[in-house]
Amino acid sequence: MATISLCMIVKNEESVLARCLKNVQDAVDEIIIVDTGSEDRTKEIAGQFTSRIYDFPWCNDFSAARNYSLSHAEMDYCFWLDADDVLTPENQLRLIELKKKLTPSIDLVMLKYEMGFDQAGIPSCSFYRERIWKNHAGYRFSGRVHEAVPPVGRVLYGDVVIEHRKEATIYTDRNLKIYEEMRREKETFSPRDLFYYARELYYFRRYAEAIEIFLHFLDRPDGWVENKIEACRILAECYRAVGKEEERAEALLKSFSYDIPRGEICCDLGQYFIDHRNYETAAWWYRQALQSQLCTQKGGFSAPECYREIPLRQLKLCQEKLENRPQVTCLKNTNPSFEHILKRER
Repeated sequence: MATISLCMIVKNEESVLARCLKNVQDAVDEIIIVDTGSEDRTKEIAGQFTSRIYDFPWCNDFSAARNYSLSHAEMDYCFWLDADDVLTPENQLRLIELKKKLTPSIDLVMLKYEMGFDQAGIPSCSFYRERIWKNHAGYRFSGRVHEAVPPVGRVLYGDVVIEHRKEATIYTDRNLKIYEEMRREKETFSPRDLFYYARELYYFRRYAEAIEIFLHFLDRPDGWVENKIEACRILAECYRAVGKEEERAEALLKSFSYDIPRGEICCDLGQYFIDHRNYETAAWWYRQALQSQLCTQKGGFSAPECYREIPLRQLKLCQEKLENRPQVTCLKNTNPSFEHILKRER
C-alpha cells in the first residue's frame, strides 16, 4: 500500500483544525503542519496530532508556503487540505481504499471538492481539484493566490469527496491586496491570475475594473476553458450591475464558443429573459438547463441546483406569468411537454 504525507499550511485555525485532523489522521502516514504566523492555539492543537510542525514567515505567497510544506514530506505521495476541510468517516474509508490503488503508474489524483452547503446538506458548488501526487516528482504549487498544481502525468479521478466546511464566513481584501501588489510591482499575470483578480474586483463591487480584467483574460488564447466559462458568467453579472443589459446577454452567449451550454449558463439566460419579461424565451432556456448534463470531471465550478431545482422553480414561475397574460398564448398550449416535464421531475 502506498504511503501518504498530509501537508497543510495554517494560521489562526484553532476553531477547525482539530476537526480536520481528527477525521483524516487514520488515513495518512504522516502529518506536516506549516504555521504562517498564528496568534491563537493553532500550534498547540496541531501538536496533539503531530510533532512535524514548522514555522514559515508569511510573505504574501500561498504557493511559497505550500511548497515549503511539501519539502518536508517523506512518504510516497503528498496530499493537501485546508484546515476547514472535512473528510467524513465514509470518505476516510474511501481514502484508505484509494491508497491501495496508488500504484507507480499513477502520478496524480483528482478528488471532488464540495462547498456552500444548504440546510439539507446539499452543496451549491462542486468541482475536482488536484489533491494527491507523487512525492519528489517535480509537482509544485504556483500562483501567489489561488495556488494550484498543474494536473499533468497519469491522472486518476478518485471517489473521495472533500467537504469545505467553514465555521464562519469572513471575507477580507487579503487576496485583492496581493493582486494589487503584484500589479504595482509589474509582475507577470498568468491567465489564472487574471481570472481570480477580476473575480476579487467583482466581489468588492469594483465592476468597471472587473470588466476590464475579465475582457483581458477572455482575449488570452491560453486561458483554461472552465475559467473562461465562469468568467462569462461573472462578467454578465458585472454588466448587470452597471446597467448594460445587451452586454450582459452577449457575455453569457460568448460562453458557447468554449463548450456546450452548461446548466448554469442556461439558468443565467433564463433569468435575463425573466428580467426583461420575456417569459416564453426564459422558459425555453430553463428547459435547456433541465436537459443539460452535470459533469464535474472537467474540473470547473458547477452548481448542481442549476440542473434541477432552479429550472423547475423558474419554469413554474414562467408558466404562472404567461397564464396571467391573456394576450399571450399560454406556454402549456405552445409546448405540450411543459406540464409533462414538471410532473415528471417533481
